[in-house]
Amino acid sequence: MQKYFLDPAYPSFKIKNLRGYFTTIYIIKGFIIAALLSLFIYLHYFGLENQLFLQVITTITALFAFYMLLGSRRITLFWAGAFSALLWFYWVPFSFRYYDLTYLIPLLTLFFSFIYGMIFWFVGLFSPLVRVIMILLLSLIHPLNYNWFVPEMAFIDSFFGIEKWQFGLILLALSLFIMIRRHPLRYLSLLIMIGALNFKTVDPLPLPKQSIYLSSLHTPQALKWDETYRQESIQTNFNIIYDAIAKKYDIVILSESAFSLFINRDEGILEKLYTLSKEITIVTGGLYFDGTNSYNSTYYFIDGEVKIANKVVLVPFGEEIPLPSFISNLINEIVYDGADDYIAASEPSDIEIKGEVFRNAICYEATRSELFEGNPQFMIATSNNAWFTPSIEPTLQKLLLRYFSRIHKTVIYHSANMGENALIR
Repeated sequence: MQKYFLDPAYPSFKIKNLRGYFTTIYIIKGFIIAALLSLFIYLHYFGLENQLFLQVITTITALFAFYMLLGSRRITLFWAGAFSALLWFYWVPFSFRYYDLTYLIPLLTLFFSFIYGMIFWFVGLFSPLVRVIMILLLSLIHPLNYNWFVPEMAFIDSFFGIEKWQFGLILLALSLFIMIRRHPLRYLSLLIMIGALNFKTVDPLPLPKQSIYLSSLHTPQALKWDETYRQESIQTNFNIIYDAIAKKYDIVILSESAFSLFINRDEGILEKLYTLSKEITIVTGGLYFDGTNSYNSTYYFIDGEVKIANKVVLVPFGEEIPLPSFISNLINEIVYDGADDYIAASEPSDIEIKGEVFRNAICYEATRSELFEGNPQFMIATSNNAWFTPSIEPTLQKLLLRYFSRIHKTVIYHSANMGENALIR
C-alpha cells in the first residue's frame, strides 16, 4: 500500500531509492497518463475536430487521466509530470534557434520536464482527497512565470464544463471512487460528476458592430528582422490594408510586430498610416521607443490619430528574464548580445473604436488572467508564432484563448503571424 506524506510510516528520502524511479512500469504508466492528458491538443493539431468525436474521446481520456493522477504512486506521477511537460511544452526553447544556441534546446526541454516532474511528484505525496486540491491549484502555479499548464482545459471539448467548480466536482467524484474500496456504494460517488455536465448549448457571444478583417501573415522568424526583407514586409502590410479597404471593412488587424521596427520613429510609415486610418481603423503590432525604454506595442490608428497600447505581461526569457537582476543581466549579455529587457505597462489598455471598447492583448498575455480582469466584452489579440513553428504552440495557444474566452465571456479577435487567425466567441 502506498504511504502518503501525512502518514507516520512515510519513508525518509534516500539516494538509493532513486533506482526505483527508473522502473519500467512506472515510466510506462507515467507516459500513459501524460498521453491521455495531452491527447486533446494533438487531436486539434492534426485537424480531427468533429464535435461529437471530440466530445466522446476527450471525455473518456480526460477522466482516465485524472483517475490515474489521483490514484497513482508518486514515482509514476513524477514521470507523468515530466512527460506532460514534454508533450505540452517541447517547443518552448525553439526560439534559441535564432540566437545560435540550438544546442541548449534539449537541455532546456529536459529542465522544463524536470520542473513539472517535481511538481507532480509533490502532488503524489498526499492522499487522493488532498490531491484534488493540489490539482485544482496547478493552473495557479507558474514556474518561471509561465502559466500555460491548465489541466482542466483537457475537458474543453468534452461533455463537462471547464469552470473550476465543475473540475472540482469531477476530481472529488474520482477521488472518492478511489478511496471507497469494496463498498456497494462506491459507484454512487461517480454521480457527483453529474453536476459538472454541460446540459445546455452555450449561444455564441454577440459581436461588435464593426466588421473586422484579420490579416494573414506568413513571415518566417528568420526573415522577420532581416533588413534586406524589411521593405517587402512593409509593402505586404500595406497591401493587406488596401485589401481591407477595398472590401469595405471597418477595422483591419495586423499581427504582433507586423512592422518589425519602432513605428513611432519612422515618419514615413507614420504619415501613411495616419492617412489610411481616415478610411479604415488600423490595428498593428510594432515596437515603441519613448526615448529611454523599448516596448512591445500595438498601435491603433483611428481617424488620423494614434493610440498606443503597450504589453503588460512579458514573455519569460523572450522579453524579460524572470530572475534577479544580476543573473538576468548576465543572461542578456551572453544570449541577447547585451540587449535590455522590454518594459511592461502597468495595466491593460482598453481602446475605444467608434463606440466599442476593446481590451488589447499581445501574444502570451492574451492567455493570462490579468488581461481578463473586469471580463472585457471584446479583445484584440495579436501574436507572432513564427518563433515556435512548426510545433503545437499555435494550437495550444488557440485552445487557451478558447478557455479564457469561455470563462470570461469575452469575444477575441486573434491575428497571428505563422499561426491561425481566429474569431473566438
